[in-house]
Formats: sequence, C-alpha cells, structure tokens
Amino acid sequence: MKKLQLDRCSIGGWASKIGPEVLSDVLSKLPSVEDKNLIVGFDKSDDAAVYKLTDEIAMIQTLDFFTPMVDDPYVFGQIAAANSLSDVYAMGGIPKTAMNIVCFPEKMDINILGEILRGGGEKVAEAGAVLSGGHSIHDPEIKYGLSVTGIAHPDKILKNHGCETGDILICTKSLGTGIVTTASKVGLASERALKESIENMTALNKYAGEIIVKYPVTACTDITGFGFLGHSFEMAENSEKTLIFESEFIPYINEAKGYAQDFLITSGGQKNRNYVQEYVDFQNIPLWMQEILLDPQTSGGLLFSVKKECVKEMMEEFESKNIKAHIVGSVADKKDKFIIVR
Repeated sequence: MKKLQLDRCSIGGWASKIGPEVLSDVLSKLPSVEDKNLIVGFDKSDDAAVYKLTDEIAMIQTLDFFTPMVDDPYVFGQIAAANSLSDVYAMGGIPKTAMNIVCFPEKMDINILGEILRGGGEKVAEAGAVLSGGHSIHDPEIKYGLSVTGIAHPDKILKNHGCETGDILICTKSLGTGIVTTASKVGLASERALKESIENMTALNKYAGEIIVKYPVTACTDITGFGFLGHSFEMAENSEKTLIFESEFIPYINEAKGYAQDFLITSGGQKNRNYVQEYVDFQNIPLWMQEILLDPQTSGGLLFSVKKECVKEMMEEFESKNIKAHIVGSVADKKDKFIIVR
C-alpha cells in the first residue's frame, strides 16, 4: 500500500487546529439561542454538545477531522477515528453512531482512501458504535474524521468545569505526540518514539472512560489541539480555580524531550503559548518541558479532577486494567494565575 506524502500536508493532526485565542473571539460573536434542554453548548469550550432528549437520555454530539500526521493511511484512519470518539468519553458518554467525513484528492489512488476508512471503521467497531454513513468531497489535501453521536444520563454528564478545591488531577496517556510526529516529518524521530506515539494516538479513551464514570469526577476534558496547558486553562478558568501541576509527575514520551530541546516543535504549540502564557506561572520549568506541555496532542488522553478520597481505589482499578494513569497535580482556590507548574 502506498504511503501518504506528508510533505503535501501543510500541518498534520491537531497541530492544524485554529488557535484558541482566534477561535474564542469568533465564537463569542455567534448568536446565542436559549433552549432549556441544551445541557452543554459552545459557551464553555467543552468537548462536545449535549442535548437532553428525555429525563433518562441525553444526546452527545461531536465532530472532528484533520490532515494526516503519519504516512500509513490505515494508521491515520485509526488515529482520526480514535480522536473523534474521544470527545464522547470525555463527556462521560457511550458512542452509538458515527459518520465519516472525507476530503480526498481527485487524482490520488482510491485504495488509499479505502485503507483510511478501514482503519477508522475498526476503531468505531472497537468502541461498540455503528458506522452509519458519511460525506466526501474532493480536496487537494487529505482530511478525515468522524461525526459521532453518543448517549449518557443527563445528570451524569462530565463537563470541563466544576473542579473543587482539594480535588486531585489525573491524566491518561503520555504527552509529546505532536513533537514526535514533527520530528518524524523531517526524518529525525526514532522508530521507538514513533511507535510509542502511534500507540498513544490509536488507543481509545473508552477503557479509561469506563472507569472514571464510576467515581466522583468533578471535571473532565481530553487533551487535544490546545495542548495540556490550553485545556487545563479552560478547566481552571471555567471552574474559577487554580490548577497546580507537579512537573516531575507529568508523563511524556522520553524522546520528546530531546526533540523539544532541538526546537522540533509545532506552530500550534506556539499559538497555545500565546494563548495561555499570561495565565500560567512556570516555576523554574525548562523550556523543553514548557514545549511538551503546550504541544498539540492528537487523540490525547483524558485529564480530570476527582475527590481525593477516591484516588487510591481509582488508581488501583486503572492498574488492574493495564491503563496508564498518572496523578499530576491538585486543585486549589483561585490565585493570581489559573495554572501553576512547579
């Protein structure tokens, strides 16, 4: 099977996302329509929209697509689908249906598209959802993703705000995938680093999501285009709290450190820095670590706050299911900055 030519893609994965500062400005000008059944809209930068259908069922809707960040079309399909499904898990829901979104060059080998869709379809099946259709157009650059519909109980929706003082912050998956794939584009990423990055990106958040809904999680998001700190800032600001992160406990792909030191970083990461830098207190944090924390993640893990008394039991359950989860910080009363990294 032919490989995807990444040099034809201007920016890959979530690094292609419009910067948070620009996006928030545009969204603030959209008309607001009141509907008592709309549980979650775009006002809090949440991961998906949630609409109450009945007293027992809420519908979760999300949409994601982007350009390739790996040269294997099958793997790209898996990553894009896992990323799209992730928003439903971040809201505490279960995916039910998915529809393909495809942009594909008119003169490119159609078998490449077949491999992309095969990879995506397998992830939809793993999630237990049904692939029910889609839409495709010709475009000079390949783009692929899913529109996903999920369900949850209206009273059990997880939002990206609601952190309470004393909560513990936990994240799943390692950071640094954007930096690694950037290094890969110029032939400088090791095979080991790229393999770990791909394993990260293709892993569904389904299994972590099934665990966290059993516990008193107060806020949850998935780490994607705005990077670890961008999504943390949204969580902190919307909760009116300060999140304190211990840098020594934040997981990242080992080789990402060296690549960041060599400035193999993304433009998306710099957009994220411009967006959050005035809200973050870096306490003697080296530049390479800052870059990892700002790095746009594609199909990243979950970041959530949970009651301290439940952490031991939750972490034991993560370990028993072979899910990597890391305690990375805690929630405090609002201070001068929304984020402290020390």
